[in-house]
Amino acid sequence: TPPRRGLYTSRSRTLSTRTHGRAPGMNLVHLTSSTFFGGPERQMLGLAEHLPDSIRTTFISFSEGGRCEPFLDVVRSHGFEAFTLRNDFPKLLATVKELAASLRTCDLLLCHGYKANILGRLAARRAGVPCAAVSRGWTGENRKVKAYEWLDRRHLRFMDRVVCVSDGQAEKVRHWCGVPESKLRVIRNSARLSAFERRDPDARRKLLELFPPGVSVSQVVLAAGRLSPEKGFQTLLEAAPAILREDVGIVLFGEGTLRPDLERRAAELGVADRFRMPGFRSDLDSLIGAAEIVTLPSFTEGLPNVALEASAAGVPVVATAVGGTPEVIADGETGFLVPPGQPAELAAKLNHLLNDATLRTRFGDAGRDRMRERFTFAGQAAAYVKLFDELRAAPAPLPRAA
Repeated sequence: TPPRRGLYTSRSRTLSTRTHGRAPGMNLVHLTSSTFFGGPERQMLGLAEHLPDSIRTTFISFSEGGRCEPFLDVVRSHGFEAFTLRNDFPKLLATVKELAASLRTCDLLLCHGYKANILGRLAARRAGVPCAAVSRGWTGENRKVKAYEWLDRRHLRFMDRVVCVSDGQAEKVRHWCGVPESKLRVIRNSARLSAFERRDPDARRKLLELFPPGVSVSQVVLAAGRLSPEKGFQTLLEAAPAILREDVGIVLFGEGTLRPDLERRAAELGVADRFRMPGFRSDLDSLIGAAEIVTLPSFTEGLPNVALEASAAGVPVVATAVGGTPEVIADGETGFLVPPGQPAELAAKLNHLLNDATLRTRFGDAGRDRMRERFTFAGQAAAYVKLFDELRAAPAPLPRAA
């Protein structure tokens, strides 16, 4: 697919303002270090597709040892230009210089993640470009990540704007990071409604085939996310014995450092045959709609994409009342909210829905309606356009010498 709104030219490795005969508009760059096509990446691409044609979008990624390519390939397949920086950690000065050179004709830089926030801001200052960060939350999944996130929290106050994906995340940024109110904006994640309009007729079969031969399952509880402590999948596993009757199965999609511990505990609890962990799946969109319930047992969230997508698919959600999750799931209307780290409470609400098909249908329909009313990419794009206009109207940052 030929690029439709990109700016990058491989010959000069800078962003071009030429737009094939159209009047110059705005040049927007997303900076990321994405290593796969997950929730944040879906949000970036969805925004790019819903912005007006006058806003031309390019994606730049740190190499991450080549692991950035799967996301950039998806971006390119949707008609946007994308490229990988030649320099990366630990060559920080060279990375900032290369990025700054690439941003000379950019109008605005939108950063995603702690690495993009810190190095992107330095490069944007060199290029005299406004710079905004999108704050989705912090995982604290290991000591290294905790250290980087500590730096990020102390760095956000220096950005021109900080976009928070939920009111819950904005509260954290406000109190933990010292970001002034004048710089904070809340623009929520959006549901990809079109991805769930058509049902895959084979999705149910694919879901049930994840269980071993001889294990009969007629009801499936689905969970998805990074297998790391903050996602709370240990809580779901501890709740499993109270949920897994002879016709119920749980499928947990995702990869991460917690996998060996989860597999060991599932074996100890005797639920491994009905608590399946098939890893990362590119067809998760179709599989979500084939489950009876989706659950998110997290200890922390920004605004969970899985909850948005489950609701868009018309599937009720049982989730923990953390971060921005209560902004997505209306307790008692589109699903149930429970306290984090409470296996008994989680099991009780899951069993309630498993035993009541009528309630599942009512919650699912209400969830889909809620997504259409409040979480569309058209609404998200309009909010970002307002932010972009605001930043472009402000005095331009003075460029520093490279």
